[in-house]
Amino acid sequence: MHPVAYTRVSDVTTAIAQASADPDSEFLAGGTTEVDMLRIGVARPRRVVDINDLPISRIEDLPDGGVRLGAMARMSDVARAPAVRERFPMVAQALELGASAQLRNMASMGGNLMQRVRCGYFRDGTAPCNKREPGSGCAAIGGINRTHAVLGTSDHCIATHPSDVAVPLVALDAVVHLQGPQGSRTVDFDDFFLLPGNTPEREHPIGHGELITAIDIPATPMARRSTYLKVRDRESYEFALAAAAVAMRTDGGVIGEVRVGLGGVATKPWRARRAEEILTGARADDRDAFERAAREEMAPAVPRSMNGFKIELAQRTLVRALETAAVMGEAA
Repeated sequence: MHPVAYTRVSDVTTAIAQASADPDSEFLAGGTTEVDMLRIGVARPRRVVDINDLPISRIEDLPDGGVRLGAMARMSDVARAPAVRERFPMVAQALELGASAQLRNMASMGGNLMQRVRCGYFRDGTAPCNKREPGSGCAAIGGINRTHAVLGTSDHCIATHPSDVAVPLVALDAVVHLQGPQGSRTVDFDDFFLLPGNTPEREHPIGHGELITAIDIPATPMARRSTYLKVRDRESYEFALAAAAVAMRTDGGVIGEVRVGLGGVATKPWRARRAEEILTGARADDRDAFERAAREEMAPAVPRSMNGFKIELAQRTLVRALETAAVMGEAA
């Protein structure tokens, strides 16, 4: 590792000031990803600003029945919070399926959103990678790309977004709270993650020194009957090959409202809006409608040499999740 200056802070204002004063600085939250990046030399900040002591870890009820998650709330605490488990079970499920118990006890919610991709070429300091070194190329496109994305890709990057919990959060229209040198602002969750396009090195619309302070999940009554389904190569501690988060409200056997997020197949947490459009008004027991929605959502997918199987896998995963949610939705 190269030498890194270290600062530990205890209030948000100081954290922002410390990071803003050095253009080559980064925030350090749980560190479950950042420390790895430092060790392998992919992250090379001159200074890290440790924010673990910041008072932004509360899990609070919102007036509308939603929940506010402090950015430094640990994944394990959020997963077992009664308000989350009762009102947004697919969020709790995604958190519990997202990492080992040890990592969940350390990893923060804000850090989870900011985690870097698990692309082996990004983490290999010698391979071409446009995220790590813009303009150098994307080794994954012609390389080993079995786990890479098929949606939202570009000629410059096909890395899959790794977060599990971001999938139900995008389906639930969560909102990210930011605070920085210019003050506070909010960003809709779907807008917080950028497609790679021609600038894959830019993953979020935030400026240097801006800090995530909280994540709001607005009240969504049908989310009480929701599910998160994750398909992976092994049962424990593995990233998704395909995942689906579904919340559904049915009336008299007809889908009145549905929210769908996909994971493991795209360069960002994927809101399946085309599928939602097709499903709204369909019979809740119409498997043909489920399959059509899944096909239409995956129609823009661009497979590479090794990951074409993800298209059908994602469709099957979504159909299964929809069938599960349809039964739960009628029970509501």
